[in-house]
Formats: sequence, C-alpha cells, structure tokens
Amino acid sequence: MSKSPSTVRRLLDSGVVLLALRVFLGIYFIRTGIVKALDPTDFLKSVHLYGFLPENPPFLLNGTAIVLPYLEVVCGLALVVGAWLRGAALQIGLMLVVFMPAILLRTAAMMQADPALSFFDVKFDCGCGTGVEIIWIKMLKNSGLFLLALMVLFSRSRLLCLDGWRTRRQIRMDSNRAGDLGLAGE
Repeated sequence: MSKSPSTVRRLLDSGVVLLALRVFLGIYFIRTGIVKALDPTDFLKSVHLYGFLPENPPFLLNGTAIVLPYLEVVCGLALVVGAWLRGAALQIGLMLVVFMPAILLRTAAMMQADPALSFFDVKFDCGCGTGVEIIWIKMLKNSGLFLLALMVLFSRSRLLCLDGWRTRRQIRMDSNRAGDLGLAGE
C-alpha cells in the first residue's frame, strides 16, 4: 500500500509556492534597485552615511553606489524569470546579510548620540529605496526577505522556472544524442 503525498507536499513540488516566492522577492528587488539607479547621487549619500567605505579611493564608494542598484535589478529579474535561481537568491541573501548589520550599527550610533532615543523610535532613510522607515520594522522586513531568499535558494523545485526548462531540455538532448550513438538502454 503506497502512501500518496500530502496536499502540502504536492503544492511545494508543483512549483507554485516557489513561483510566488521568487516573483515577490524579484519584484521587490527590481523596484528598490530601480529607485536607487534613478537617483544615484541620493543613494551615494546614503551609502556614505554608513561610513563603511573609505572616501579615498573614491571608486569604492562611487562604484558601490553605481553597481549595487543594477545588481539588485539583475538578481530580481533572474528570480522573476526563474533563471540562475540559486545564484540570484544567494546574492540577495548576501546583500541582506551586509545590509542588516549596517542598519543596526547606524541605529546604535544614533542611539548613542541621543541616549533618550529608544530602539523602537529610531527611523531614518536607510538607503534601501523605500524612504524613511521605522528601523525595527525595517529589520523585520529584511529578515523576512532573507528567509524568502533562503527558501528560494534551498528549494528543489524547478517547475515553472527557466532553469528547469533548460535542465529538462539538456536531458532530452543528451538522451537523443545517446540514442543516435546507439548507447540508449545500456
């Protein structure tokens, strides 16, 4: 007697859940990347406020402000179309791993400068392309985005993905080639 997969397992294996996760995450990063790319000077100022990158040589600070928005857009597009999913999800996860501590360090500096300021009262434009935000809420959002990136990264489903289509196509081509060479069935 074989046990049929649960409804949840069938839903996860269908690719629908992964599709929803990657489209949401992809659109989010496409949008924030475009906002930053359209106003690189404002984003440069935001990056500079964190004080992590040296002013000299200027290409480090300027390069980050120029490259990062386009990297977000490319990763977002990759997620939406389902291409290079693991690479895009890993890159987004790594960006969030850098962004979250940076935001917390800037928050701590603001709280140190004003001892009356509570963590729950801190708000500023973190440079994420979403404007001024209450930081504890921003940290919850970023943690959620990080979890979504991990779910995409570790998902085994490739249905409804360009990656899955390419893999299935390659398997068919290899199978046909093996048949043409008389190797099929060996």
